[in-house]
Order: sequence, then C-alpha cells, then structure tokens
Amino acid sequence: MNLYVGNLSFSTSEEDVFAMFNKIGEVDSARIITDRDTGRSKGFGFVEMSDSAQAKSAIEKLNGKELDGRNLTVNEAKPKTNDRSFGRRAY
Repeated sequence: MNLYVGNLSFSTSEEDVFAMFNKIGEVDSARIITDRDTGRSKGFGFVEMSDSAQAKSAIEKLNGKELDGRNLTVNEAKPKTNDRSFGRRAY
C-alpha cells in the first residue's frame, strides 16, 4: 500500500521517515519529493508498505504524530492521474 506523508519539515530525510514507519511494519521504500530545480524538499513524500494491515496501522498511529517539530499527515495515497486540466472547466 502506498501512503502519503505530508507536512514534513524541510530538514527531514528519507532515512528519518523510513525509520519512523519501520517501527510499525516492514517498509519497502520511503521517498521525499524534491523540487526539480533546487533539490529542496517539497514537504511531502510517500512510503510503500507491502502489508496493508501494517500500512493501515501506520496511518492510525502516525497521522498527527510529531516528527522534527511538525505534525504529520499520513493517509492512503491517491492514484496518480494524467489529468492535465488543472481545474479548468471543460466547455
């Protein structure tokens, strides 16, 4: 299951996120999204856990939990869409 992790501090590393989630269950990967030009964290990332029960437990236990002075937002990631309308109305 792919989890969205938001409200990350810009100083939080992928290793920090991996270690936090790995206490709950087996983590396949932890990735923080960075700005293409500056390489700076965008303040969110994704954690992949193969066991959905462990992933749901991670959501329950870590949503709202503090990491590096920020209260995390943790929930199931929504599938990526290829919709490029960016909120524009279709006429």
